[in-house]
Amino acid sequence: MANKRKQFTPEFKQSAIDFVNAHPEMTVLQCANHLEIGLSTLQRWKREAKENPGQPVPFVGSGNYSSEIEKENIRLQKELRDTQEALKILKKAISILGN
Repeated sequence: MANKRKQFTPEFKQSAIDFVNAHPEMTVLQCANHLEIGLSTLQRWKREAKENPGQPVPFVGSGNYSSEIEKENIRLQKELRDTQEALKILKKAISILGN
């Protein structure tokens, strides 16, 4: 069974960043443990918030993309992967049936 990644809302991400900023006496690791999230996850959210001040922390996943162009690009990449996989299967089938 595959592990399902946790998905966090933009509000949770922002409140986690606010929590870290409101508790300077705690390390980022202590804050991450308190919030029950990974250290690298919290560090990434802090970095993204610092790079984009005044904007919500980006929320990418489950079809949420920053622009329509990015959404279309992801769709086309998936379509290309699927097509390449189908071609690979057809080539194997031809080699098996051709013998």
